[in-house]
Amino acid sequence: MFSGVAQRRVFSSCADHVRYTPPMDMTQARWTFLNDYSNDLFGAQDEHLAGLMDEAIEAGLPDIAVSADVGRLLKILTMMTPAPGSTQGRLALELGTLGGYSGIWIARGLGEGGKLITVEYEDLHADFAQQQFEKAGVANQVEIVRGAALDVLPGLRERLGDASLAIAFLDAVKLEYPMYWEHVKPMIAPGGLVIADNIYGAGWNVEDEANEQRIAMDEFCRLVANDSEFETTGVPLRSGLLIGRRKA
Repeated sequence: MFSGVAQRRVFSSCADHVRYTPPMDMTQARWTFLNDYSNDLFGAQDEHLAGLMDEAIEAGLPDIAVSADVGRLLKILTMMTPAPGSTQGRLALELGTLGGYSGIWIARGLGEGGKLITVEYEDLHADFAQQQFEKAGVANQVEIVRGAALDVLPGLRERLGDASLAIAFLDAVKLEYPMYWEHVKPMIAPGGLVIADNIYGAGWNVEDEANEQRIAMDEFCRLVANDSEFETTGVPLRSGLLIGRRKA
Protein backbone atom coordinates (compact mmCIF):
# COMPACT_ATOMS: atom_id res chain seq x y z
CA MET A 1 0.00 0.00 0.00
CA PHE A 2 2.74 2.43 0.95
CA SER A 3 5.82 1.91 -1.21
CA GLY A 4 8.96 3.97 -1.43
CA VAL A 5 9.42 4.49 2.28
CA ALA A 6 11.98 7.25 2.79
CA GLN A 7 15.42 6.21 3.88
CA ARG A 8 16.47 7.26 7.37
CA ARG A 9 19.84 8.81 8.07
CA VAL A 10 21.85 7.33 10.90
CA PHE A 11 24.86 9.37 11.96
CA SER A 12 27.86 7.54 13.36
CA SER A 13 30.39 8.97 15.80
CA CYS A 14 32.46 10.06 12.81
CA ALA A 15 31.12 13.42 11.69
CA ASP A 16 32.12 12.87 8.07
CA HIS A 17 30.45 9.47 7.74
CA VAL A 18 26.78 9.03 6.95
CA ARG A 19 25.17 5.66 6.35
CA TYR A 20 21.62 4.82 5.37
CA THR A 21 19.42 2.05 6.61
CA PRO A 22 18.03 -0.07 3.78
CA PRO A 23 14.48 0.89 2.80
CA MET A 24 11.70 -1.52 3.74
CA ASP A 25 9.40 -2.24 0.82
CA MET A 26 5.83 -1.90 2.11
CA THR A 27 3.78 -4.52 0.33
CA GLN A 28 0.07 -4.96 1.00
CA ALA A 29 0.76 -8.24 2.78
CA ARG A 30 3.39 -6.63 5.02
CA TRP A 31 1.14 -3.67 5.82
CA THR A 32 -1.70 -5.99 6.81
CA PHE A 33 0.65 -8.09 8.94
CA LEU A 34 2.09 -5.02 10.70
CA ASN A 35 -1.36 -3.68 11.51
CA ASP A 36 -2.49 -7.05 12.86
CA TYR A 37 0.76 -7.41 14.83
CA SER A 38 0.45 -3.93 16.35
CA ASN A 39 -3.17 -4.44 17.32
CA ASP A 40 -2.40 -7.83 18.86
CA LEU A 41 0.60 -6.50 20.80
CA PHE A 42 -0.71 -3.09 21.90
CA GLY A 43 -4.48 -3.52 21.64
CA ALA A 44 -5.37 -5.15 24.95
CA GLN A 45 -8.85 -4.05 26.01
CA ASP A 46 -11.46 -4.91 28.59
CA GLU A 47 -14.44 -7.16 27.92
CA HIS A 48 -16.81 -4.27 27.29
CA LEU A 49 -14.62 -2.60 24.67
CA ALA A 50 -13.81 -5.94 23.05
CA GLY A 51 -17.49 -6.59 22.39
CA LEU A 52 -18.65 -3.04 21.72
CA MET A 53 -18.31 -3.02 17.95
CA ASP A 54 -19.98 -6.42 17.59
CA GLU A 55 -22.96 -4.91 19.41
CA ALA A 56 -22.75 -1.82 17.24
CA ILE A 57 -22.84 -3.82 14.02
CA GLU A 58 -25.84 -5.79 15.27
CA ALA A 59 -27.54 -2.46 16.01
CA GLY A 60 -26.98 -1.28 12.44
CA LEU A 61 -23.87 0.88 12.86
CA PRO A 62 -21.02 0.65 10.31
CA ASP A 63 -17.87 -1.26 11.25
CA ILE A 64 -15.52 1.72 10.99
CA ALA A 65 -14.30 2.36 14.53
CA VAL A 66 -10.61 2.84 15.31
CA SER A 67 -8.63 -0.25 16.23
CA ALA A 68 -7.72 -1.02 19.83
CA ASP A 69 -4.08 0.03 19.42
CA VAL A 70 -5.22 3.39 18.07
CA GLY A 71 -7.65 3.66 20.99
CA ARG A 72 -4.82 3.10 23.45
CA LEU A 73 -2.74 5.74 21.69
CA LEU A 74 -5.63 8.20 22.03
CA LYS A 75 -5.81 7.47 25.75
CA ILE A 76 -2.05 7.90 26.24
CA LEU A 77 -1.95 11.15 24.28
CA THR A 78 -4.92 12.50 26.21
CA MET A 79 -3.18 11.70 29.50
CA MET A 80 -0.09 13.59 28.34
CA THR A 81 -1.84 16.86 27.51
CA PRO A 82 -1.98 19.74 30.00
CA ALA A 83 -5.31 20.92 31.40
CA PRO A 84 -5.97 24.50 30.20
CA GLY A 85 -6.18 26.66 33.30
CA SER A 86 -5.30 25.56 36.80
CA THR A 87 -8.75 24.92 38.24
CA GLN A 88 -10.34 22.63 35.66
CA GLY A 89 -9.72 19.22 34.19
CA ARG A 90 -8.86 18.42 30.61
CA LEU A 91 -11.48 19.25 27.97
CA ALA A 92 -11.61 17.11 24.84
CA LEU A 93 -13.61 17.45 21.63
CA GLU A 94 -14.41 14.56 19.30
CA LEU A 95 -16.01 14.97 15.88
CA GLY A 96 -17.70 11.68 14.95
CA THR A 97 -18.97 9.67 17.93
CA LEU A 98 -20.13 6.57 16.04
CA GLY A 99 -20.68 3.90 18.72
CA GLY A 100 -18.60 5.54 21.44
CA TYR A 101 -15.55 3.28 21.12
CA SER A 102 -12.91 5.96 20.61
CA GLY A 103 -14.74 8.28 22.99
CA ILE A 104 -14.41 5.76 25.83
CA TRP A 105 -10.64 5.56 25.30
CA ILE A 106 -10.38 9.36 25.34
CA ALA A 107 -12.64 9.72 28.39
CA ARG A 108 -10.50 7.23 30.31
CA GLY A 109 -7.46 9.39 29.67
CA LEU A 110 -9.02 12.65 30.83
CA GLY A 111 -8.50 12.16 34.54
CA GLU A 112 -10.42 13.75 37.39
CA GLY A 113 -12.59 16.67 36.36
CA GLY A 114 -12.07 16.02 32.65
CA LYS A 115 -14.84 16.18 30.07
CA LEU A 116 -15.34 14.94 26.53
CA ILE A 117 -17.75 16.68 24.16
CA THR A 118 -18.45 14.39 21.23
CA VAL A 119 -20.41 15.44 18.14
CA GLU A 120 -22.60 12.99 16.21
CA TYR A 121 -24.98 13.56 13.31
CA GLU A 122 -26.84 10.24 13.34
CA ASP A 123 -29.37 9.73 16.15
CA LEU A 124 -28.96 5.95 15.95
CA HIS A 125 -25.25 6.30 16.60
CA ALA A 126 -25.70 8.84 19.38
CA ASP A 127 -28.31 6.72 21.18
CA PHE A 128 -26.11 3.63 21.00
CA ALA A 129 -23.02 5.56 22.14
CA GLN A 130 -24.86 6.97 25.15
CA GLN A 131 -25.64 3.44 26.30
CA GLN A 132 -22.00 2.44 25.86
CA PHE A 133 -20.71 5.44 27.81
CA GLU A 134 -22.98 4.40 30.66
CA LYS A 135 -21.78 0.80 30.51
CA ALA A 136 -18.17 1.97 30.53
CA GLY A 137 -18.75 4.16 33.57
CA VAL A 138 -17.75 7.40 31.84
CA ALA A 139 -21.17 8.89 31.09
CA ASN A 140 -20.69 11.56 33.75
CA GLN A 141 -17.64 12.80 31.79
CA VAL A 142 -19.18 12.75 28.32
CA GLU A 143 -21.62 15.08 26.59
CA ILE A 144 -23.03 14.08 23.20
CA VAL A 145 -23.89 17.02 20.96
CA ARG A 146 -26.20 15.99 18.14
CA GLY A 147 -25.91 17.57 14.73
CA ALA A 148 -23.57 18.02 11.79
CA ALA A 149 -20.10 19.08 12.89
CA LEU A 150 -19.99 22.19 10.72
CA ASP A 151 -23.35 23.28 12.10
CA VAL A 152 -22.48 22.89 15.78
CA LEU A 153 -18.83 23.96 15.79
CA PRO A 154 -19.47 27.74 15.76
CA GLY A 155 -21.73 27.43 18.80
CA LEU A 156 -19.25 25.18 20.59
CA ARG A 157 -16.46 27.66 20.01
CA GLU A 158 -18.60 30.49 21.37
CA ARG A 159 -19.55 28.38 24.39
CA LEU A 160 -16.14 26.92 25.22
CA GLY A 161 -13.91 29.77 24.11
CA ASP A 162 -10.55 29.85 22.40
CA ALA A 163 -7.58 27.95 23.86
CA SER A 164 -10.00 25.73 25.80
CA LEU A 165 -9.23 22.27 24.43
CA ALA A 166 -6.54 19.89 25.59
CA ILE A 167 -7.29 17.57 22.69
CA ALA A 168 -9.42 17.52 19.55
CA PHE A 169 -9.99 14.24 17.71
CA LEU A 170 -11.35 14.49 14.16
CA ASP A 171 -13.01 11.39 12.76
CA ALA A 172 -16.07 12.55 10.85
CA VAL A 173 -16.73 13.55 7.21
CA LYS A 174 -13.37 13.46 5.45
CA LEU A 175 -14.32 16.06 2.83
CA GLU A 176 -14.94 18.53 5.64
CA TYR A 177 -11.61 18.19 7.47
CA PRO A 178 -10.16 21.48 6.07
CA MET A 179 -13.27 23.32 7.28
CA TYR A 180 -13.14 21.59 10.67
CA TRP A 181 -9.63 22.97 11.06
CA GLU A 182 -10.84 26.57 10.65
CA HIS A 183 -13.15 26.13 13.64
CA VAL A 184 -11.06 23.82 15.82
CA LYS A 185 -7.61 25.43 15.56
CA PRO A 186 -8.41 28.51 17.69
CA MET A 187 -9.93 26.27 20.38
CA ILE A 188 -6.77 24.23 20.97
CA ALA A 189 -4.80 25.42 24.00
CA PRO A 190 -1.00 25.80 24.02
CA GLY A 191 0.39 22.31 24.55
CA GLY A 192 -2.87 20.82 23.31
CA LEU A 193 -3.23 18.30 20.50
CA VAL A 194 -5.20 17.90 17.31
CA ILE A 195 -5.48 14.29 16.16
CA ALA A 196 -7.10 13.27 12.89
CA ASP A 197 -7.96 9.76 11.75
CA ASN A 198 -7.82 8.26 8.24
CA ILE A 199 -5.20 10.57 6.79
CA TYR A 200 -3.84 7.77 4.57
CA GLY A 201 -7.15 6.28 3.48
CA ALA A 202 -10.80 5.57 4.25
CA GLY A 203 -12.33 3.65 1.36
CA TRP A 204 -9.63 5.27 -0.77
CA ASN A 205 -5.85 5.03 -0.80
CA VAL A 206 -3.29 7.78 -0.35
CA GLU A 207 -1.98 7.25 -3.89
CA ASP A 208 -5.45 7.94 -5.38
CA GLU A 209 -4.57 11.56 -6.06
CA ALA A 210 -7.75 12.29 -8.05
CA ASN A 211 -10.09 11.08 -5.30
CA GLU A 212 -12.01 14.01 -3.80
CA GLN A 213 -11.69 12.70 -0.26
CA ARG A 214 -7.96 12.23 -0.71
CA ILE A 215 -7.70 15.78 -2.08
CA ALA A 216 -9.53 17.19 0.95
CA MET A 217 -7.42 15.15 3.36
CA ASP A 218 -4.21 16.25 1.68
CA GLU A 219 -5.35 19.88 1.95
CA PHE A 220 -6.10 19.45 5.64
CA CYS A 221 -2.79 17.72 6.40
CA ARG A 222 -0.86 20.46 4.62
CA LEU A 223 -2.76 23.17 6.49
CA VAL A 224 -1.75 21.69 9.83
CA ALA A 225 1.75 20.62 8.81
CA ASN A 226 2.56 24.10 7.47
CA ASP A 227 1.05 25.96 10.41
CA SER A 228 3.87 27.67 12.29
CA GLU A 229 1.92 27.43 15.56
CA PHE A 230 1.96 23.60 15.50
CA GLU A 231 4.47 20.77 15.48
CA THR A 232 2.91 18.04 13.38
CA THR A 233 3.60 14.51 12.21
CA GLY A 234 1.80 11.59 10.62
CA VAL A 235 1.73 8.14 12.19
CA PRO A 236 1.21 5.16 9.82
CA LEU A 237 -0.95 3.24 12.27
CA ARG A 238 -4.08 1.57 10.86
CA SER A 239 -5.24 4.10 8.22
CA GLY A 240 -2.99 6.88 9.42
CA LEU A 241 -3.17 9.48 12.18
CA LEU A 242 -2.15 13.13 12.08
CA ILE A 243 -0.89 14.39 15.44
CA GLY A 244 -0.26 18.09 15.87
CA ARG A 245 0.76 19.89 19.08
CA ARG A 246 0.16 23.58 19.56
CA LYS A 247 3.40 25.22 20.64
CA ALA A 248 3.37 26.50 24.21
